[in-house]
Amino acid sequence: MSGTEPGPLLLRLAREAIAHHLGLGPAPEAGSHPCLAERGATFVTLTVDGQMRGSIGSVRRTRPLGADVIANAVAAASQDPRFRPLDGSEFTRLEIEVCLLDEPEFIDFSDEADLLRRLRPHEDGVILFSGCRGTTLLPGMWAQLPRPELFLAALKEKAGIPIERPVDGLMAARYGVRTWRTDGTYAS
Repeated sequence: MSGTEPGPLLLRLAREAIAHHLGLGPAPEAGSHPCLAERGATFVTLTVDGQMRGSIGSVRRTRPLGADVIANAVAAASQDPRFRPLDGSEFTRLEIEVCLLDEPEFIDFSDEADLLRRLRPHEDGVILFSGCRGTTLLPGMWAQLPRPELFLAALKEKAGIPIERPVDGLMAARYGVRTWRTDGTYAS
């Protein structure tokens, strides 16, 4: 990522995109910051009054970073199937978290025990692939699932894979993130 720290800019774009989607402001303007034109992958997580209201993201860098965060912010506000769409009355209480994902790296493992040994708690986001489909848990989920076996079980469950199914024949990748929150905190 070239240039200065992108976090405040990504948070601003996410907030402006959601405001525009809700009819509360103009369309976001990405500006000319060079990092926004580079391909990037983000996750945008929304909370209102401490309760999650949406989390949508990309694990692959398929579009420019500015476009990715705008699309994921709107999707988190309106398309996360776990939650009703955000409404305008919640906007002033909205907290936004943007995670900028590093490029995933595949994990070479021989069996489930080997995969569990290779996971780095509180550091790795993990993608589990079953055929052409993949699902992920961000590194922040380690706070709720602090042991590798719990993290992997939750990942399997999210992917619709029976928890007791061995990981033989599956693929896994790990990634790190840089995270910014509208409350001003930053976590790497």
